[in-house]
Amino acid sequence: MRDFSGRRIVITGGSSGLGLALATELAQQGAHLGLVARNSQNLDQVTRDIKQKHGSGTLIETAAVDVSDEAACQRELNLLVARLGGIDMLINCAGILREGHFQELSTQTFRDVMDINLFGVLNASRALLPALRTSQGRIVNIASIGGLTGVFGYAPYCASKHALVGLTETMRCELKPQGIRVQLVCPPEFDSPMVEALDKYRTPENKAHTLTIPKHDVQTIVRGTLKGIKRGSFLIVPGTMAWMASLGMRHFPRIQHWVVDRVIASVYKGPQK
Repeated sequence: MRDFSGRRIVITGGSSGLGLALATELAQQGAHLGLVARNSQNLDQVTRDIKQKHGSGTLIETAAVDVSDEAACQRELNLLVARLGGIDMLINCAGILREGHFQELSTQTFRDVMDINLFGVLNASRALLPALRTSQGRIVNIASIGGLTGVFGYAPYCASKHALVGLTETMRCELKPQGIRVQLVCPPEFDSPMVEALDKYRTPENKAHTLTIPKHDVQTIVRGTLKGIKRGSFLIVPGTMAWMASLGMRHFPRIQHWVVDRVIASVYKGPQK
């Protein structure tokens, strides 16, 4: 994929955070967008903002859908793609984050995170699979660096992202013979409304652990993601420091564990019950 001009791209989680940042940049590069999020008012506002910035002729269609709802995904995403006139790429970006000591978090919290971060990807991908097969398109799943390692306080999140990494690896194997390319993005923590909300309550251990890789700005993540998509890379880790850290996680896990243990020990307070 040499450029995104004229490409019909559906983005889940497209009204905020990385999804919105990707949508804004892709609109600038001439893509036709299908934005998916739960709140229709947010989608309307995002549409107005992008068109004001990049011109009223920018093609943007929206669908207010909870991606954890399989039936709604089947119905609404196919209507969205029909309005776009087809689809060349699905970017699964919708996700939620919960933080805390795993023994204190409710089972429902784990289920809520899995419903969006894993089953949301499954639902959207399977809903649009026939259309993607027709266009010989691609699926880009946004996981996390937390899908390649464990992070203190992120038990539900890391569990969901590890599962997503495994799902994406399998999708790549199964869909390549059908002409559909599958790619995996594992960004580090970056500035976003989700992280801003987390900063209000996160544990000191989580903060210290996550900052072993400095927080990135969202535009660095956008540039690295789109560059990796164009190259056709399967695993995309945006940001130089995050990419180097991911190599350490995969090839030198004992060193990584030693560093993490020392960082956590320096601030450890532990669970309250």
